[in-house]
Amino acid sequence: MTEYSGKFYEDLEIGMSHETYHTISEADIEAFAAVSGDRNPLHMDEEYAKTTIFKGRIAHGALTASYISGILGNDLPGPGAIFTDLSLQFKRPVRIGDDVTARAEVVEKQDKGSRVTLKCTCYVNGKAVVEGEAKVVAPRKK
Repeated sequence: MTEYSGKFYEDLEIGMSHETYHTISEADIEAFAAVSGDRNPLHMDEEYAKTTIFKGRIAHGALTASYISGILGNDLPGPGAIFTDLSLQFKRPVRIGDDVTARAEVVEKQDKGSRVTLKCTCYVNGKAVVEGEAKVVAPRKK
């Protein structure tokens, strides 16, 4: 069984945060394309991608953003959390070999409905590549 470090609504505090770290690989891009069906040549074909404003292949924005889902489902709040809303802006491209730090921070709690708002950011080399906000319903203690 997988170990989780999740929190109940009652344990969450404003400012509480969690980070994860990922290195984007060719295999990640291939797997994401297979699962999502997004085989845009910008992600899959180096020769094509060289003709774009990015001058080379980039990872799917949704692949990078998916690391936020991992935090919300596993750690903050964690198991039992229900994802209700996600608003993101994609700031910079992410490339194969980039080290991505994904971070979620509790910025608001609403007792009615156990709702939590989290600021979500993904960074490469200290610069934001994805920024936004997620809303979840956090599990309560029984």
